[in-house]
Amino acid sequence: MISFVVRLRSRAHFIVESNVVGKNATFLGARASRRKEARQRLGILIAGFLAVYFIVGARLVQYGLAEPAATGAISSNPVASRPDIVDRNGALLATDLNMTSLYADPRRIVDADEVVEKLAFVIPNLDWSETHKKLRSHTAFQWLKRQLTPKQQADILALGIPGIGFRPEKRRFYPGGVTASHIVGHVNVDNQGLAGMERYLDQQGLGDLRLAGLTGGAPLEPVRLSIDLRVQNIVRQVVANAMTAYKAEAAGAVVLDVDTGEVLAMASVPDYDPNEPSRMLPDGSVDKDYEKGWFNRISNATFEMGSTFKSFTLAMGLDEGKITLNSVVDASRPIRMGGFTIKDFRGKNRPLTISEVFQYSSNIGTAAVADKVGIEGHQQFLTKLGLLSRMDTEMPGVATPTQPKTWKKINSVTISFGHGVATTPLQTAVAAAALINGGTLVPPTFLPRSREEAEQVSRPVIKQDTSADMRYLFTWNGVKGSGRGAQVEGFHVGGKTGTADKVINGRYAKDINFNAFVAAFPMDRPKYIVLSIIDAPQTGEHGGRTAASTAAPMIKEIIGRSAPLLGVQPRFGSSGAPNLLVNY
Repeated sequence: MISFVVRLRSRAHFIVESNVVGKNATFLGARASRRKEARQRLGILIAGFLAVYFIVGARLVQYGLAEPAATGAISSNPVASRPDIVDRNGALLATDLNMTSLYADPRRIVDADEVVEKLAFVIPNLDWSETHKKLRSHTAFQWLKRQLTPKQQADILALGIPGIGFRPEKRRFYPGGVTASHIVGHVNVDNQGLAGMERYLDQQGLGDLRLAGLTGGAPLEPVRLSIDLRVQNIVRQVVANAMTAYKAEAAGAVVLDVDTGEVLAMASVPDYDPNEPSRMLPDGSVDKDYEKGWFNRISNATFEMGSTFKSFTLAMGLDEGKITLNSVVDASRPIRMGGFTIKDFRGKNRPLTISEVFQYSSNIGTAAVADKVGIEGHQQFLTKLGLLSRMDTEMPGVATPTQPKTWKKINSVTISFGHGVATTPLQTAVAAAALINGGTLVPPTFLPRSREEAEQVSRPVIKQDTSADMRYLFTWNGVKGSGRGAQVEGFHVGGKTGTADKVINGRYAKDINFNAFVAAFPMDRPKYIVLSIIDAPQTGEHGGRTAASTAAPMIKEIIGRSAPLLGVQPRFGSSGAPNLLVNY
């Protein structure tokens, strides 16, 4: 019995020991497996860290070997942004200059007060408050100063200020300054066209190309204009001197090729320097009086052109067959109509021939011719000449003429001698060119145009015989009438003056004039139209305020100085007499 129990205990002990050994073996196997997994995870983690360090290191090496432009520094070869603008002979009118501008990353600015204080020593008129506000902002980029001078850039670099940098930019430069400001126009600080032909270029797609980043690479071809810089300089000098000499509010002039419609020169004063389109006053405000010089009175303003419109009225009568050069109209007494009295300035109080109506600038005689044509025919004729609708040309901002909503007889009468319709001086010059070039209306252009190209866009508006008669009348008035003050020996100038009472607050001022003179030369075969205006002159060349004393002398100086430059050969003798004109 005892031995049986001992054997039983021994067997139980063996079973227990066997279970313990099995459990230990299982534990040890699991432990080894966990160690293996841990080593694998550690290997993966190390590999991941090595990959990250490798990528970061590679990028650092890439940045270190990159060109300066790739890291945001100043490019040594900035791309072109706008084409040069040149005159018809290749003289430079506008070009781009390489500039740099100062910017800041406010997140990297340590002490904004210190930065402002240092920059103020280099940049004059720095706005401390505005600059400090920009440096304390939470943005990544702020412009501090656009278009620095090279010296300013060097001085700022020497300051060693962290958090600021430079970017290449373009600045538009106009070598002629004020000379052709209203034609060329100007750009803003971002080199976008705001006025004149600069704005026209953007409207033709340059602005879209800039936005798309397609203006890089090779420089753009220069844009050639129709103007002659030599003549433009003369015209600008003449109108500026006239404004001062006659103590006028404004003055202007335009020179036009009668066959091609090319504008060879156009100036309006007051004007401005496109290199500095806005001017700051000492108190930091913008000089509004200076910005008034942006206003171009030749194409962007309308005026009642006075007696220059008599040219169109007589041409209308001749073209409609209502009168001939031998016709006589009664100008012996004033016309009373609708509560108004139409009378002549220094009238002859007698019947006048058509040549005398033009020579003596008879309101009564001109009104009689308009009455022969009728209201509807009068309106249609001026519309045909383009005087009642907006002019089509490249120049932006062209003004739209004004006319009565409903034409009545009194309107037709007053419009016949230049009151009641307001149009631009440039339109008046274009319509006058049609009167003397053989009867063809050629749209004006500020770009080069050949005679063949002009024929494709022009249209006949009067008969050739009518144009020959108008050349006769222009010459007659230049020799015997109010155009004598514009006569230049050898160049046979003809034309028509216009002295109009200026409209102020809807009423005609009796003591303030708006004067104009439209002229052509040489009258034996006209090539150019020149029109001058003078607004509110206080005194003329001989003390008067009429167009003959103010606008005509301007024409004389312009033609006398510019005709040789335009290749017009002077002719002396009797070839300029009215009865020896050459017909087309």
